[in-house]
Amino acid sequence: MAGYGLCKFRENIMRKFLLPILTILILVGCSDSGIAIDSSQSEEQKKYEWRLVTSWPKNYPGLGMAPERIANLVEEMSNGQMKITVFGAGEQVPAFGVFDAVSSGSHQMGHSGGYFWKGKVPAAQFFTSVPFGLTADEINAWVNRGGGLELWREIYEPFNIYPIPAGNTGTQMFGWFNKEINSLEDIKGLKMRIPGIGGEVLKEAGGIPVTLPGGELFTALQTGVIDATEWVGPYNDLTFGFHQAAKYYYYPGWHEPGPMLELLINIDAWNSLPKHLQVIIETATKAVNQDTLDEYLARNNQALTELIEVHGVELRKLPDDVIEEFRVISEKILDDLAQEDEVIGRVYESYSEFKKNVSAYHEISEDAFIESRISSTAFGCSG
Repeated sequence: MAGYGLCKFRENIMRKFLLPILTILILVGCSDSGIAIDSSQSEEQKKYEWRLVTSWPKNYPGLGMAPERIANLVEEMSNGQMKITVFGAGEQVPAFGVFDAVSSGSHQMGHSGGYFWKGKVPAAQFFTSVPFGLTADEINAWVNRGGGLELWREIYEPFNIYPIPAGNTGTQMFGWFNKEINSLEDIKGLKMRIPGIGGEVLKEAGGIPVTLPGGELFTALQTGVIDATEWVGPYNDLTFGFHQAAKYYYYPGWHEPGPMLELLINIDAWNSLPKHLQVIIETATKAVNQDTLDEYLARNNQALTELIEVHGVELRKLPDDVIEEFRVISEKILDDLAQEDEVIGRVYESYSEFKKNVSAYHEISEDAFIESRISSTAFGCSG
């Protein structure tokens, strides 16, 4: 009987103390070996629903569809784990309220252009476009391979924003006018919608720059609130119907040679994501960055042909002396900004150095080829 009692005592000890301890040790060992980790499983299964606000009309061709494509790609690539709902300008925040909405965390994402925040972040303009600056391919190279992205993220970090390149329209048009521009005298007193440093150049030349969101431009032009407007290029300008409110269509878009769009992400929201979702967002946005440029390049010529042949728009080139004066004014403004602001100075130095080097190479590559292609076409050559 004593032996039997001792056995029962040992059995009770095993049940009460040793078995729970063994269970814990087994679970810990499995966790360390990666066999069963509840936390990682929940991270992979957790659903994320984010809101993305933009500066563009909902589903607007090019500009407005870029964030829609990003959202669709992210949802597809994440197998539905992440869903991003896109809101057009004014649906939840004003067109020019995107930066503040993302910075504050009221919305996790935004899509816009950096020069809209020049009053808050003056250096942001370099990551969209500056007069006589980098083309679309060049700014992509500078940002992604020439140190621009590191500067961009450093500058936006104090505002709790993580930027990613998210589209480009290619070289734009100068815009729509109801009177001919034959000299600088025709610029004086002209009320024109034009953002960024381009607006500062117009002001220095005697014009009156006005900042308006895209959705208000047609009415403003039609009613005489403004005398002229730039927007994007033929593809987008045709959809807004500017040809019904202005007669002359001027080029080149010296003020926006290659404007880069931006995906803005709240840093706290970004840091809350698992790594694989961060990679998916970066990858999807990089794809859309190039796809948007492809879209504009493919659509602009077709739209321009329609504007001229169907709607009777008069296409005009700015006089060379006007362009040259704009260039001189632009250089002075940029130099002054670089001297007055240490951050702009660093960005401008990097930007200018890249532009100088890439321009030198273009002279013997793309520029030389395009010149030869034009010459061949002029002489009726092909192939």
